[in-house]
Amino acid sequence: MKVLVTDPIADAGLDRLREAGHEVVTAYDVEGDALLDAVSDANALIVRSGTEVTDEVFSAATDLIIVGRAGIGVDNIDIDAATEHGVIVANAPDGNVRAAAEHSVAMAFATARSIPQAHDRLKDGEWAKGAFLGTEVNKKTLGVVGFGRVGQQVAKRLGNLGMDIVTFDPYISEERAKQFGATLVDDLDDCLEAADFVTIHTPLTPETENMIGEEELAQLEGGYVINCARGGIIDEPALAEAVEDGVLNGAALDVFGEEPLPDDSPLLDVDDIIVTPHLGASTEAAQENVATSTADQVIAAANGQPVANALNAPSLDRATFEQVEPYLELASTAGRIAVQLFDGHMSSVEVTYAGDIADEDVEYVTASALEGVFAPSDIQVNAVNAPQIAEERGIDVTESKTSSAEDYQSLITVTVSDGAEEVSVCGTQFGGEESRIVRIDGHRIEAVPHGHMLVVRNKDEPGTIGFIGTALGEANINIAGMFNGRETIGGEALSIYNLDEKPDHSLIDRLNDDSRIIETTYVALGDE
Repeated sequence: MKVLVTDPIADAGLDRLREAGHEVVTAYDVEGDALLDAVSDANALIVRSGTEVTDEVFSAATDLIIVGRAGIGVDNIDIDAATEHGVIVANAPDGNVRAAAEHSVAMAFATARSIPQAHDRLKDGEWAKGAFLGTEVNKKTLGVVGFGRVGQQVAKRLGNLGMDIVTFDPYISEERAKQFGATLVDDLDDCLEAADFVTIHTPLTPETENMIGEEELAQLEGGYVINCARGGIIDEPALAEAVEDGVLNGAALDVFGEEPLPDDSPLLDVDDIIVTPHLGASTEAAQENVATSTADQVIAAANGQPVANALNAPSLDRATFEQVEPYLELASTAGRIAVQLFDGHMSSVEVTYAGDIADEDVEYVTASALEGVFAPSDIQVNAVNAPQIAEERGIDVTESKTSSAEDYQSLITVTVSDGAEEVSVCGTQFGGEESRIVRIDGHRIEAVPHGHMLVVRNKDEPGTIGFIGTALGEANINIAGMFNGRETIGGEALSIYNLDEKPDHSLIDRLNDDSRIIETTYVALGDE
């Protein structure tokens, strides 16, 4: 194959590709038409964060088989376009975990002991021993926001140095947190209030952008903030002001909302804020690891073998894939609904197959269900990497099969649980193409899973559905479809409303304030 490399990677990766018999072409810093020309006859493309791999690039690269990202983040790669063009996208998620974790630890010590500031004063000829009074990490509390690979390794290292660990991550189990000596808390506020140091390890998404602002920083009064994950998660002007005003003792950042960091950034004007130019993965070992890992995946794709860290490629043969394909979206949708109806830290996911589908190889269907379960978290997830994400977060995944499917040809049930409470969502395919939700917990129902859904558990009393409809009408929200089911007359009922738009919190509060309403939950399927 012809392998085009458009961002510098370690020579070890390039050598491995050449040793496997592939032609390696380096074209660093190409963009625009030059990139389109360079990729036009390439079979594989290797990038880091400097190359934007857009739909236009995929359209120009008609012979492309795989895009390898020498690193973990794939924000610069249009994965949907890659899938549409039949191109595998694979990253190297493990190669720089240790380096990123060690840099976070180093930054924690640097800000706690004012190491760069003391260094600068001494280099300027001043013996300022009395100007710096540091903070020991021993017996302090570390708050870890995001408990994935890097967060876990930071917790392990600083926990061994005598720190107590609390973590906030809605997609981690209590058991997994305990394995690293961490206490899992229910929300970000609890994490910030408990912590003396907070380190960030979550991706940048619309939900996490500016997640830590003025109010959140105030809860960490007298503490320290470290961010070596993604820029934009912390409100940088608010952070600068908090450190300048003494609300925080210090901060250390390796990533920023705009990179390179602008000269007029307020972060540069505050002595107790330490900044480094995105060095988290900049170690010789890390660069060699991600280069060789990426090369290995390109070689596997060339040989028609499974690609270990593929983000968008099914791992089934074509014949099997055609048999289960109609059920993939159903499983994902059931997972999305179940997790949004569940209120807790899930520790297990069970996928049950009944009827004809139970005779098939359902491993990829289960992965699709997990994709749905994790989708609301905005983790970079698909049916290929979802099982790995579940394992990393300590979530048990089980499959079960039965030949009986009651009145249906096939049924798929996704159950999420925390060991004490659980939510089950059961669905089927009508005519092989139309998905239907036919049961939620014990409630029989036949609902079309689509768009904006309002799921209401209520007492089975006259006028309740009318009240809900009136409340929606007064909020100027149109009902596109409505489905109702109950267990017993006068008992608990469940109704699902397909809405034309997302209801706001005030409407949901109004419904929940009525004594007939047990619980109202908004469920988002697809783009809002």
